[in-house]
Amino acid sequence: MQEILKELPGKAKDKQKENKKFFSKLKKRPPKDLDVKMQQMHEEEFSRTNCLDCANCCKTTGPLFTNKDIERISKFLKLKPQQFIDQYLRIDEDKDYVLQNVPCTFLGHDNYCLIYDVRPKACREYPHTDRKDFHKISNLTIKNTAICPAAYNIVEEMKRRIKV
Repeated sequence: MQEILKELPGKAKDKQKENKKFFSKLKKRPPKDLDVKMQQMHEEEFSRTNCLDCANCCKTTGPLFTNKDIERISKFLKLKPQQFIDQYLRIDEDKDYVLQNVPCTFLGHDNYCLIYDVRPKACREYPHTDRKDFHKISNLTIKNTAICPAAYNIVEEMKRRIKV
């Protein structure tokens, strides 16, 4: 896995122009069954991919924390929401709550999430490849291909299966 992660940013960069062109066409004329196809490709990829072998998303990026996330996680940690914010979060340039540091504070040495059952919505949905109206998040998807081997593989499979 370490070798794959080392090569991933370069491979994603090499495909970036091709991916942008593909997604630009996809946005203009998304197939009616795109969400169904995406769900299928997502499930196929994650039947082969174990996130615990990788955890690159947790090691290199941080999720956005919604107010609901903050409430849920702080309750789980037996902290007041403001204590949780002060201890773990900061406000970024977009005025969103994000982690103060990466890798994620809640990532265990074994790649397990210490707050898995109450993790942020952004973490639960990552890499967002099974999301409704998938074609509307192309910039995020292209960005994720440099972080998540599964996202990279799904985009490559999309280009094989979906004619635009």
